[in-house]
Amino acid sequence: MQAPKFAASRSFHKELKLRTTAYFTEAGKDTTGDSRLFAKAVILTVSFVALYLHLVFLTPPTWLALLECALLGLVGSAIGFNVMHDGAHGSFSKSKWVNQFASFTLNVLGGNSFMWNMKHNLIHHMYTNVDGVDDDLDAQPWLRLSSTQTRYRFHRFQHLYFWFFYALLFIAWIFFMDYQKYFKGKIGEMPLKKMTASDQGVFWGFKALHLFLFVALPIYSVGFVAWIVGFLVFTTVVGFTMSIVFQLAHTVEHAAFPIPHEITNKLEDEWAIHQIKTTANFATDSKVISWLVGGLNFQVEHHLFPNISHIHYPALNKIIRQACEEFGVEYNEYPKMRYAVASHVAHLREMGRA
Repeated sequence: MQAPKFAASRSFHKELKLRTTAYFTEAGKDTTGDSRLFAKAVILTVSFVALYLHLVFLTPPTWLALLECALLGLVGSAIGFNVMHDGAHGSFSKSKWVNQFASFTLNVLGGNSFMWNMKHNLIHHMYTNVDGVDDDLDAQPWLRLSSTQTRYRFHRFQHLYFWFFYALLFIAWIFFMDYQKYFKGKIGEMPLKKMTASDQGVFWGFKALHLFLFVALPIYSVGFVAWIVGFLVFTTVVGFTMSIVFQLAHTVEHAAFPIPHEITNKLEDEWAIHQIKTTANFATDSKVISWLVGGLNFQVEHHLFPNISHIHYPALNKIIRQACEEFGVEYNEYPKMRYAVASHVAHLREMGRA
């Protein structure tokens, strides 16, 4: 399908950019990360490497190894949320190569930064919650996330079994979904941008490195059985953690799922209003959650200004809320994470009904 078009008016987005620019100018701050983000990156990276080395080379007792594998998954997810995500959006640092270095943490963990840029930065951030374009909604046939998708009888139980498929996300991503996009040349129905020789080298080189670091070397060091158990614990923790954080942002009760006009292929709202209607925040008062998920609980702010580092989202939150009140735009936010989880489950239950 062709990518839809947004409404021509951009007055709301223009006003948001003016107010945001004024804030950074008056505060004398850069829009990228600062020492807080760099310190967090060091803490998370050192923790991940230490856990990996201890698991692979020092062979802890079984109970401790399983605990460390789960912790490795949580730390790996945090690196994805905090380091890779900001780096991929060019907001980690003012330096282009530092941003690229940060985004390449995804490649080491088994994903691919080129595919992520196409799927997440270019498609998801532009056409959020538009079924058939936003690949994040495509969990078919196992899950029905939008009312425009085909409903199967087993979907009436999806609010009970969703966690299983969320846990499988990461292992499916690194061993199947990236390769599917590569060989099909498409992300969903959207064509994949042509990969350069450098992109090809990064894709295959880091896939090989990941197989060595997370498959071959651990099997050689601790044996196949110990590796497969630990690897499954690690990947299921990463998969579930990443899935639930991103799903709470868009597939909840109050998020919109816009449908382009069948003739003009236009969406009802301008891009900025579309982002607010399709997105929800959660637990923005929790400093612990904000630190761990890299500000992805401030999804409204992130979708409106993806090139601004997440460390600035609490300040942007106040600016955007005020503008929404003045322009009559509904702002979606759940005060607690558990409320957002409950809303996501309720949404799945509703999508599973006839």
